[in-house]
Amino acid sequence: MLELFQFVFMQRAFIAGILIAVLCSTIGLFIVLKRMALLGDGLAHISFGGIAAGMLFGINTLISALIFSILGAVGIQKLKKMKIYSDSAIAIFFSFGLALGVILVSLSRGFNSDLMSYLFGSILSVNISDIIIILIAGFAVLLTLFLFYKELFYITFDEASAKAAGIKVGRVNTLLIVLTAIIVVLSMRIVGILLVSSLLVIPASTALMFKRSFKQTLILSTIISALAVIIGLIAAYYLNLAAGGAIVMILIGIFLGVFFLSKH
Repeated sequence: MLELFQFVFMQRAFIAGILIAVLCSTIGLFIVLKRMALLGDGLAHISFGGIAAGMLFGINTLISALIFSILGAVGIQKLKKMKIYSDSAIAIFFSFGLALGVILVSLSRGFNSDLMSYLFGSILSVNISDIIIILIAGFAVLLTLFLFYKELFYITFDEASAKAAGIKVGRVNTLLIVLTAIIVVLSMRIVGILLVSSLLVIPASTALMFKRSFKQTLILSTIISALAVIIGLIAAYYLNLAAGGAIVMILIGIFLGVFFLSKH
């Protein structure tokens, strides 16, 4: 089994995959507990419009996707303040990003291999610059989560009490959504736009079934996510499978295993 680590592309895939697993599982627990599981899907599809725009106008796709995703995150939060339900706000921007992406793709004369790699993921083509970007941006996200941990924890469980305690709930919610947008864009090369929400939602949902404290659940979620990436990449290598799909199927398998065990 160790022979797969002889290849540089597999080494990079494992490093990038585990980094993304840690990021997604950490932010994912807050998202799941706030009942915003569709947020990852929505932001991923919003960023699709950004990727298509970047390819059409010759802009770095990571930057264009990040701009679209962050603007979409802020827009979702603005609509929520206007008393529009969060799932409706996500659906509106989801539709906009997807429709815009389809239009821009048609203007650029169809899909190409780069666009397909963003849709379905291409973890085996991750290069050293991708890892550096994930490291820097990921560190910034984790540092922000650490600095605002108390506020995020408070609004996750009781927004009304948090507001009464003087916490600027709207700003903290916007911060959480923007951080999620950044992680979604970083994750697209790993599992793809169509599967990125899986890394945000499934590890957290699985860990919650153990009914532990918040911090213990956070650790469990990270372990589950990292384990799925490792097993998924090994399965993808030896069985010649799509890496992103293999990782998500392992996550589903772990979830189902924990679910059935918890019922007995």
